[in-house]
Amino acid sequence: MSEELPAGAVARAAGTWPGGTWGSALTCQEFAAVRGVGFEPVGQVFGAAVYAAGYARGYSCPGAWGSAGDRSPAGRATQLSGRGDAGSFGPLVEAMYQARRTAIDRMTAQCAALGGHGVAGVRLSRGSLPLGGLDFTAIGTAVRALGAAHGQRALFTCDVSGQEFAKLIAAGWVPAGLALGISIGSRHDDRSLAGQARWRSGNVEVAGWTELVSQSRRDARHRLEQDVRRLGAEGVVITGMQMRVRERDCPATVGRRDHIVEVTLTGTAIARFSRAGQRPAGPALAVMSLGPRRRRAARARI
Repeated sequence: MSEELPAGAVARAAGTWPGGTWGSALTCQEFAAVRGVGFEPVGQVFGAAVYAAGYARGYSCPGAWGSAGDRSPAGRATQLSGRGDAGSFGPLVEAMYQARRTAIDRMTAQCAALGGHGVAGVRLSRGSLPLGGLDFTAIGTAVRALGAAHGQRALFTCDVSGQEFAKLIAAGWVPAGLALGISIGSRHDDRSLAGQARWRSGNVEVAGWTELVSQSRRDARHRLEQDVRRLGAEGVVITGMQMRVRERDCPATVGRRDHIVEVTLTGTAIARFSRAGQRPAGPALAVMSLGPRRRRAARARI
């Protein structure tokens, strides 16, 4: 494990960090909230992975159109990575999953080395390198349950804030891990679709683009649900929904364009560990307006 950990993490794990200090990515409010539910920070943790993204280029046209560009496609007009359609970006999406999970696993390994029980306030990010490739990073604060026996490991990761983490624990829910839903959809702009998108067509719906966006989002939600089940959780608190839209020159038909939609959903999968935090519903509380005119009118009716 030490071969993959930075020198600072190894030093902290060995108890040789100068002065016994620790770092945290939590704000003051988050720190207080986490401490309020019985957890203490033990250090800042980080994981990264850089993957080549060249395999995204050179794909065939997502709709195998005829030479005239106006014939019906051989397959579905909208290609989705989750369906494994021919010409889709399925291999790229799987690489993006693997890159994020690698970064998260390396972050979690640092947490285990520090004696933490989980990572709170995780922030996932993706960037591009000048020479090509995608940089996936995960940063968070390793926390440990106060009073837990040494050596107990129930590692979790969550990207909710410290205050939200505290509310989950107080309500009887525990984070199970980070859940991801990623989908890339692509669609060829055939003559019918291109005609709808022209400015002289007026304010009309471009049905093909609507289908592309809707199906890509649905596919991403499906992949998110699969990740939640993989983690053994009951639900998910979605914290991020991103959609990137781009277009490219069609590699099969000169003068045509392809639209590509990438949808990424991130969240914290949660599972119930106790019902003690649930408060029974009490009697209805009547609230009187503080406006003097309404207060006098209410008193007159009593």
